[in-house]
Amino acid sequence: MQQPTQPAPAVPAAKPKPPEPPPEFQEGAIATMDAAGLLRIVSDAKSTEFQKAKSCVRLGELGAKEAIPVLASLLGDEHLSVYARYGLEPMADPSADDALRAALTKQKGVRLIGVINSIGKRRDAKAIPALVKFMHGPDVDLARAAASALGCIGGETSAKELQAALSKTTGTTRAAVADACLVCSERLLAEGKRDQALAFYAALSATDLPKPVRLAAMSGIIREETLSVKPR
Repeated sequence: MQQPTQPAPAVPAAKPKPPEPPPEFQEGAIATMDAAGLLRIVSDAKSTEFQKAKSCVRLGELGAKEAIPVLASLLGDEHLSVYARYGLEPMADPSADDALRAALTKQKGVRLIGVINSIGKRRDAKAIPALVKFMHGPDVDLARAAASALGCIGGETSAKELQAALSKTTGTTRAAVADACLVCSERLLAEGKRDQALAFYAALSATDLPKPVRLAAMSGIIREETLSVKPR
């Protein structure tokens, strides 16, 4: 008896190729260029904004010290300021910190907030006095950004300023200060300053701050006390 023939398996349709971006959004050789080539792109008026943005980021990845003045000059650029910061943030050279601190007196609005965020990421302790002024200033968005940056920077000076700000700020600024206090406490622990961190947590758990903040502070205390108990 003849066996029924099985139908041949269907050949899967070939996946369509993803569309190529238009020329003005193509990275080209940027990913493999050296710093000199990237700086030429950034300085060339014929380069597209996309090419300049990619070059800024790549300069940061290369850690090219010679690019810092060029990147600093773009911190006020409406379209490239974000990418200039991305280029400065990973730079090992301290002149990147100098450039960002100098921008605190030159930039405004969202670009100033961006600079403050970058300073926080780089944990530049020299910027603490300027950040404290912003934290106590009238602009709520700047105050919140400055508080967050202080928390990221960490250390005893930031901890002192943030704890003092809890009783001097209100509303969303105070909420940002409280969050920054928690981050700063973790920074103190990472630096081996356990007693200061626990005292900070205790102050946060005993205030009239929102419940999530108090619970996070108490959780930090419990965690550290548990870790310090020696097994029998």
